[in-house]
This record gives sequence, C-alpha cells and structure tokens, in this order.
Amino acid sequence: MKATISSKGQIVIPAELRQKDQIEAGQEFELERIVRGEYRLLRTAAPVNQGVVDWLLSCPEKDFFIPIQSESPDRL
Repeated sequence: MKATISSKGQIVIPAELRQKDQIEAGQEFELERIVRGEYRLLRTAAPVNQGVVDWLLSCPEKDFFIPIQSESPDRL
C-alpha cells in the first residue's frame, strides 16, 4: 500500500488500514529508522487506565458511579 508525504512532512495512513486497526486522530506512533529507506511505524500503547473515569461517568444509569469517602492517607 502506498502513502505520500505532504509538503509539511506528514504521512497519511490509508483509510483502509486505519479502519482495520482502529486508528483514530490523536493516537501516537513511534517511527524507527531501520536502514536508509526502511522505517518501522509502531503505535504506542495508551496508558492502562486512560479514559476509565470518563467512561464510568458517562454511564447511562443515573448515580452508577458515586465517589466514596475514604480515610486520609495521613491517618494511616
């Protein structure tokens, strides 16, 4: 599959690959130079719990996620 470099140095990943691999805008990648003319593009892993709080707060059932009172770590 071919990709073209823009005048700004950007490479567009073809839509077919973005859909297959669920690549969305804003995701980060690492670019590694293997040898002259050969490169490897690797998607960096998102932090383990990224978006969990937003996901819980977006639950359609009202009051599904309620913060609990906890002791201060100073008292432990």
